[in-house]
Amino acid sequence: MGRSNDPLTLSRYPAGAMTQAFITIDTEYSSGLFTGADKAAREDNFARSIACITPDGPAGITHKLAKFAEHDVKAVFFVDPMPAMIWGIAAIEDVVGPIIEAGQDVQLHCHTEWLELAGSKAVLKDRTGGNIKDFAFEEQCQLLEYARDVLIAAGAPKPVAFRAGNYGADNDTLRALAAVGIRYDSSHCPALVESGPCEITLTERDRSPMLHEGIIEVPVGAIATITGGLRHAQITALSLGEMSAALRYARSTDQPSFTLVTHSFELVNRSKMTLNRVVNARFEGLCEALADMEGVTTGNYRDTPPLHGSASNPLPSDPLPANPLRTGWRLAEQLASNTLYGSL
Repeated sequence: MGRSNDPLTLSRYPAGAMTQAFITIDTEYSSGLFTGADKAAREDNFARSIACITPDGPAGITHKLAKFAEHDVKAVFFVDPMPAMIWGIAAIEDVVGPIIEAGQDVQLHCHTEWLELAGSKAVLKDRTGGNIKDFAFEEQCQLLEYARDVLIAAGAPKPVAFRAGNYGADNDTLRALAAVGIRYDSSHCPALVESGPCEITLTERDRSPMLHEGIIEVPVGAIATITGGLRHAQITALSLGEMSAALRYARSTDQPSFTLVTHSFELVNRSKMTLNRVVNARFEGLCEALADMEGVTTGNYRDTPPLHGSASNPLPSDPLPANPLRTGWRLAEQLASNTLYGSL
């Protein structure tokens, strides 16, 4: 399959370029752990969702930033600014500051659950919804403008990429992103088309970055399952062996990019505030693997955004074929993780 005919894309990505791994971190305070508008409530939420302070030390964004620096890994932090409606811009500065200081990429995330919690302080009066798709186009533009402006006020460069909270976007979201000057979206998760809240009109077969509704849609990566479906490339959903194999397979099949997802809090059990050693081992192992993986590099939206195709000229996107041994190992890992450390 051919490459995009977009001359800007072709000039940025010469033939034979390595596969770029996009390590994306949805970085967010938890609306589910919200207990109030006071300083103590914010500090507790920050400790549980952003810093992830455990008896073994921090396991949140500063831990991830240190590991990325150690292994020279580029990453993308999709930061949710919506809690600023309640706690002010300082709450977002505390998140953005360490990421920018570490030289990593900050892009835009948005959880609309915060509108209900914000009450009279909400950017949209008397309108709430669990996902950005629950709002009309004009309202989505307002939400995105607010979130973008807060992110910039908190010290981030103007964002060029977006991911909806819960992946809960629709085609109006893409049009709204175009209207506010954001070029890339990564809300389409092919493995969750049937079960997730995303209503972007793409299917499980749309697995490579492409132009859609005026935006470059960058799907979350996926691998094939032994039952004939797909499993999404999230650090809590795949073993280290599956993630590494998926990246090597993407390179061997000339896929220009592959997107993996994690969250600021995924290495801990937030109710107990203990380190999940199974998931942490996956994360640290992935960083080590990326440092030495032939033909694979890490990228971000700020410096090296993904190559894209189109519906008529798609890029290669075959998922890693299912393997019973890898699947069995992951199931055993998941059982150990859930038994020893519980849920997030």
